[in-house]
Amino acid sequence: MVDARALRIVYFGTPAFAVPSLEALIRSRHEVVAVVSQPDRPRGRGHQLQPTPTRQVADAHGIAVLQPLKIREDAFLDRMRGLAPDLGVVAAYGRILPDALLEIPRLGMINVHASILPKYRGAAPIQRAVLAGERETGVTIMRVVSELDAGATFAISRLAIGPDETSGEVEARLAVLGADALLPVVDALAAGTATETPQDAARATVAPKVTKAESEIDWTQPARVVHDKVRGLQPWPLASTHLAGVRYLLRRTAVLEPDHIPRAGRSETPGGVRRASGDDLVVACGDGTALRILEIQPEGRRTMTAREFLAGRHLTTNDRFGT
Repeated sequence: MVDARALRIVYFGTPAFAVPSLEALIRSRHEVVAVVSQPDRPRGRGHQLQPTPTRQVADAHGIAVLQPLKIREDAFLDRMRGLAPDLGVVAAYGRILPDALLEIPRLGMINVHASILPKYRGAAPIQRAVLAGERETGVTIMRVVSELDAGATFAISRLAIGPDETSGEVEARLAVLGADALLPVVDALAAGTATETPQDAARATVAPKVTKAESEIDWTQPARVVHDKVRGLQPWPLASTHLAGVRYLLRRTAVLEPDHIPRAGRSETPGGVRRASGDDLVVACGDGTALRILEIQPEGRRTMTAREFLAGRHLTTNDRFGT
């Protein structure tokens, strides 16, 4: 029997980031009456339709799954009204929710947003934070309103970003942090004790969707900036560069400390090879800095370590990465 103070929740979420919060709600005393996910997409070599991560969880627990192509249509809105939800919970659903939908749950809708609002409002807060070299990020539980990520906040949890962490690694940790932050807010809403704090719009920054056009590395940037790009553009679209007309994706890099930068026969030209021997593939960057490439992937082929890459190539300090 469902607790009289338990809430009927409709959950909006699609990717792996949304799974821990959904599982936390399922384990709670509240009732998840439906999961709304983006439609299944074809994946892999066979282009077979694959269920979204949240649909897989919902199916395993016998929870109804809705995957509308259009969320503004009357048929979907009527279905939502028929569920009589007390609360909507959103986590990386992937679409902007219309006002007509926000008005349906009795207590409105809340969102698990992967940044410390008002910083990094938008579609790619994790990647933008890593690309910017931020040392800290977090999760904000906020009210969903018409303006993108501008609603009042209920709770903020913070997380340090490691200097070599990729966006994918940070996302996995934030997903768990978000689940932990979500339940106390849901319980407070159920009890009528939740506190909302308006955001300071003057401090807001935006985090637009990352595009493939951002992939190309600018070697005139300092090594730290290039390194942040390599880890920030994971798992997609990945940082890229060219060598002798061939495109390469950089999977893993390390910033060399000044004392460890090769000096003998070095190339001062950004993108120039400073050392190419054994496990060392070192490339010159701007401001006299240098970057070690640890893992590199020729486009369309497998990822290689620096040693594997150099075993089939004779690079000298006359070679240069770039467009």
